[in-house]
Amino acid sequence: MRSSSALKHDLPIRQTDGRQEQPQKRVKLKPQKSTNVAVKFGIGTLDQTIYLIVCILVLFGLMMVFSASYVDTARSTFHNYNPFFYLQRHAIMATLGFFGMNVMANFNYRYLKRFAMVFYLVALGLMVAVVIWGVARGGASRWIMLPIINIQFQPSEIAKVAVILILARILSANKRVLENWGGFFFCMVLVGALTILVAYGDLSSAIIVAIIGGGMIFMASPHIKRFLAMVAAAVAGMFGYLYYLANHAGVDATGQWRGQRFLAWQNPFDDPLGYGFQVIQSLFAIASGGWFGLGIGQSRQKFMLPEAHNDVIFAIIIEELGVIGAGIILILFVVLIWRGLHISQTATDSFGSLIAFGIILMIGSQLIINLAVVTNSIPNTGITMPFISYGGTSLVVIMGCIGILLNISRHSKL
Repeated sequence: MRSSSALKHDLPIRQTDGRQEQPQKRVKLKPQKSTNVAVKFGIGTLDQTIYLIVCILVLFGLMMVFSASYVDTARSTFHNYNPFFYLQRHAIMATLGFFGMNVMANFNYRYLKRFAMVFYLVALGLMVAVVIWGVARGGASRWIMLPIINIQFQPSEIAKVAVILILARILSANKRVLENWGGFFFCMVLVGALTILVAYGDLSSAIIVAIIGGGMIFMASPHIKRFLAMVAAAVAGMFGYLYYLANHAGVDATGQWRGQRFLAWQNPFDDPLGYGFQVIQSLFAIASGGWFGLGIGQSRQKFMLPEAHNDVIFAIIIEELGVIGAGIILILFVVLIWRGLHISQTATDSFGSLIAFGIILMIGSQLIINLAVVTNSIPNTGITMPFISYGGTSLVVIMGCIGILLNISRHSKL
């Protein structure tokens, strides 16, 4: 006959040396809180740190775009005297960017492998279209005017993503492809074809494409000497080209304005009202910022800086927030890049690892080049500051790439 204790627990009583042994009570363990920096989002997890930093940077960018542009647009007939002209447009693109980021965060990145070659061919076609029908502005032919909706679109941003996807597809499918010259040359041709087409109208974006392609090949290649030789040849060729334009090409030579920017980089005060003007005003803005800046909206150089809300917006950031405020923004970028590299290292497959590395390489190289231009460390070139500068195509594409990065983090080894 069963005892009341046994009936209560519904467990048998064992006999041991004539003594009854009471059953052990089941202890319900409390689940430990995860120390992983992630948040539940649909299925799986995504990196909360990256998501939060991107939100902060984009919102900060909205504030700085308005601060840098409202004076100019409020007194411009072209902008209908609307101080919110660029803020409204940038807010629309930021909204589209957030939508794209969240969609891509829920789209399994492994499916991108199927579309990598198609995406690459589309990018090639778009760049050919830019060569034929591209809209030129500021010396660079970067845009295509989309019919019906009458919006300018920048295909070079698509080219950056295309290089990431195609190289990730090839290098992950055949891990030994770079061990022989044939495979190395094939990958170089894929990168070089897009780079040359982009460089026809937009040398700065072509440099980013080359950096992305070269960096990914470097990551996967067992032969460092080949990579170093490739980098040396590319850098020498670019500076040789600029030196020729600056010192030996005729006034009517194609791309002559690039040579003038090269000369202005060496000494902007030789042409203070011409090609050196933007560099000089940018340096004045940095110098007047001090440690704590003049305050939000109090920049004086935005009255002088052309396109202050665009490529040189970091100069306005330093002027209004000082070295301390600008430093905090740069720290956010450093953390973002660190988390992205961590995702690349912990990805469950080489395809995801290469994509994550390529995305971080794109963001990091654009940031470094933008800072170098603002401080006149390299010749002036049109590269936007990621997440912050005004630029619709750039913002939407880069936020979509962040979505891919977040999706990879959901499948990473935590």
